[in-house]
Amino acid sequence: MSNDVERTSVFDGSVLGNFGTNLVAGLICIITLGIGVPWAVAYRQKWLTSHTVIEGKRLKFDGTGGQLFGKYIIWFLLSLVTLGIYATFFLPVRVQQWVTKHTFFE
Repeated sequence: MSNDVERTSVFDGSVLGNFGTNLVAGLICIITLGIGVPWAVAYRQKWLTSHTVIEGKRLKFDGTGGQLFGKYIIWFLLSLVTLGIYATFFLPVRVQQWVTKHTFFE
């Protein structure tokens, strides 16, 4: 049975913690008129990964809004040029690739 304990994956975040994280991320976006989206994304992802345990190992996220900001400028321009096609089909994959690149076991 000890094998089951080691293989257990859990998310130990709370509803209140999730609400607070979403509130702060939303305020960052609103106050900065959208310019702070990369920082809000990094902030939220850091909270999510810090509360995720996979097979007994806690995840850690080391990405920052500053790292993501340059990519967001490029992605925004590509979305404008392609009339939103890039944002619809490619952007979610690019963001997930960036998140995965910066996520690891503690």
